[in-house]
Amino acid sequence: MVKRREPTARQARLATELRRLREAAGLNSRQAAALLGVAPAQITHIESALAGVSEQRVRRLASHYACVDEEFIDALVAMATDRTQGWWEEYRGFLPTSFLDLSELEHHARFLRHVAILYVPGLLQTEDYSRAVFSSRLPELTDEEMELRIRHRKARQEFSIPYEAVIHEAALRIRVSDRATSRAQLARLLELSEADHITVRVVPFDLDGFARASSTMTYVGGPLPRLDTVIRDALHGSAFIDSEAQLNTYRTSFRKVEAASLDPGQSRDLIHSLAREL
Repeated sequence: MVKRREPTARQARLATELRRLREAAGLNSRQAAALLGVAPAQITHIESALAGVSEQRVRRLASHYACVDEEFIDALVAMATDRTQGWWEEYRGFLPTSFLDLSELEHHARFLRHVAILYVPGLLQTEDYSRAVFSSRLPELTDEEMELRIRHRKARQEFSIPYEAVIHEAALRIRVSDRATSRAQLARLLELSEADHITVRVVPFDLDGFARASSTMTYVGGPLPRLDTVIRDALHGSAFIDSEAQLNTYRTSFRKVEAASLDPGQSRDLIHSLAREL
């Protein structure tokens, strides 16, 4: 058995879900190995995403774990047997792994939701805006590192799944560069907000009692709600959150932030107003 050196976020999620099924069945890894007829180390490797698992074994494990949710099992099988070599693979070894994991999650997502407080979401940024944001990073990026990040972000922007961004007015007013960059970014937001698959909502400053979102959140819809993922910015990369309790918390949080935002038409009016001020 060849062990993986660097499991992807998708592979790690499959491993996590198989471990959760085993634990819910009240079995330890030695007992699960005996049921499958393999060494205990193989279960450990599967649940650490260090080894792949076949469709047959996923279904056998699900049976041993008394999982009867066929739709969920089929989703796990799809994750186990997927051999997609996505466009993001060309950046492996050149960009942090979290960049590639994010691209992979977005590629397989059913929908995307985003709450932005300080910056316009990356999927909606112009190149100049992105460059200004990356330029603020410490330690500073080399020219090559900068260009790789810009290219990767532009590639991520080629998506067609439903996407809803709730952006605080603060993010629209903060000038990450100069007036021209801000003006072009607002124009780009207005253009993208007209697309059928993109919804842009703005949370205005003129709103009493808004304390429902303190930081950026990206919500990635999986093939089933229990396979959704929340991505939060962390000091060194991104944190991927997938426990059901936390997912429910973030679902509620997004609904509340969305409810506090202006509708799409009012949001466009506010963005137009901010653009005129520049």
